[in-house]
Amino acid sequence: MTAPRASKGDESRSGRWRRVGSDARAGLVHGLVSVPDGLASGLLAGLSPVAGLYGYLFGMVAGALTTSSVLMTVQATGAMAVIIADVPEVRGGDNPAGALAMLGLLTGIIMLTLGLLRLGSLVRFVPHTVLTGFVGAVAINIILSQLADFTGFASDAGNRLFRAVATLFNVAQWHGPTLLLGVLTVVLIIVLEKTPLSSLGLFVAVVIVSALGQLPFFGDVQQLSDIAEIPPGLPLPVLPALDSIGPLLVPALSLALIGLIQGAAISQSVPQPDGSFSNVSGDFRGQGIANIVSAFFRGVPVAGSLSGTAVVTAAGARSRLANLFAGAVMVIVILLFSDLAGSITMPALAGLLMLIGARMFKPRRLWVVLKTGPTQAVVVSITFVLTLLVPLQYAVLVGVGISIILFVVGRSNRVKVVRWVPTDGPFPREEPPPAQLTAHDIVILQGYGSLFFASAEPFMSQLPVASETSRGAVVILRLRGADDLGSTIITALLRYRADLAAAGCSLLLCGVGDDVMRQLRASGALAMFGESRVFAATPLVSESLTAALAHAHELVRIERDPR
Repeated sequence: MTAPRASKGDESRSGRWRRVGSDARAGLVHGLVSVPDGLASGLLAGLSPVAGLYGYLFGMVAGALTTSSVLMTVQATGAMAVIIADVPEVRGGDNPAGALAMLGLLTGIIMLTLGLLRLGSLVRFVPHTVLTGFVGAVAINIILSQLADFTGFASDAGNRLFRAVATLFNVAQWHGPTLLLGVLTVVLIIVLEKTPLSSLGLFVAVVIVSALGQLPFFGDVQQLSDIAEIPPGLPLPVLPALDSIGPLLVPALSLALIGLIQGAAISQSVPQPDGSFSNVSGDFRGQGIANIVSAFFRGVPVAGSLSGTAVVTAAGARSRLANLFAGAVMVIVILLFSDLAGSITMPALAGLLMLIGARMFKPRRLWVVLKTGPTQAVVVSITFVLTLLVPLQYAVLVGVGISIILFVVGRSNRVKVVRWVPTDGPFPREEPPPAQLTAHDIVILQGYGSLFFASAEPFMSQLPVASETSRGAVVILRLRGADDLGSTIITALLRYRADLAAAGCSLLLCGVGDDVMRQLRASGALAMFGESRVFAATPLVSESLTAALAHAHELVRIERDPR
């Protein structure tokens, strides 16, 4: 006798409950891990640990409700925390809480605006070389920033790099119990990741080390409660400090740029549960809203977190509910276990952050970029060094600026002009253009590279010149593939046409696309060239060149025999 088959409705309800159960388990793991991780993020930002905790909580919940990506976790990230640590307005002054709120608000407005304008594709204009140098240096900055809490020796040098050097030269002053707990945290995380507790390894390691820190031997080891109070409740809203908008604009732009790039990496690499990929602009909007919510509730600026998303997906998340469950777990910990959170030892958090920094640092990626070419090597090196020496919000923008300048210079110098010589076969032969035109010669020229204002001089310098002995020569310049000449190139071509005409020679343009034709007509250049001497591109490749050649032969025939 066969058992009765479950109805489709029962199967549907059963599947929904299984998904909810999977999301609840993933949320429990993610929520527990996010408590020490969020506290560490606040410390890394040079702020009260609870600022990182609140950023994790409110950013994660708001992001879960608003991003296009179902599984994206929106939290504070290491790169953004290090940038915040270099912003003096949020670490001092009359109203640091208001300045932090304004920084998060500005960051959110920039992200939200880019999302509403559907400008998700903008992230592709940030060069990989800049990101590689920036992330590599940020990883080192994370490690260096935790040396004091990891070793128990605090240098008063003014720069992370100088403080690190001072720490290495004062090994005798390191605090043994503090160092022991820091090393033990790193070892425990690595070991626990290889056990069934892998997803909770970070949380369990911090709990074990903090419990050991209560023993008399570790009595002098600093705890979280020694530097900040963990309030047993959710924060009250705070108003942004309007008078800090000016100084915070550049940091906010840098935070939005780095945050959106990190979020775009998730959008393009972590598929939705149905196998599709989320909309990058939609994720921009969600991250912007998450920042605005976090800002009003005293949290640090946030963005899509690769590590957070990896934790929740590895723990079995199936929908947005996973991050919402994680937020609920964090709320319970904050409300009921704030006293226990205060007993977390500082070397435990330092060890956690140093391990994160070590895993962020990818020397092979740096080496590959350095070997790619001189331009890439210069950009990655400058970005790397600046990120170590100057405030990070300026380093990343300078890196992008230098990359753009070197790109423009490089593209302008890569313009090449060749001569097409007809052969007996179907394909022309390429050879260098002649330096000077000969009488009644027809020279077909093809330019390769980007024609824009910076490339005008190197492009024009490769065109053959006309003299008294060049009379009757015709130059056919093929422009197929050029979408935008600009006024500089058009002016240069008009000047070249005038020089040829003065020597009794002619210039024909062929393969002219619709956009370039509109530019020539709007600028009046088409009339100056002569409409009969400008041949529009057609879907048939070289059709306009064939027409231009026929016209050139007619011009040469008329010059030879004007009758």
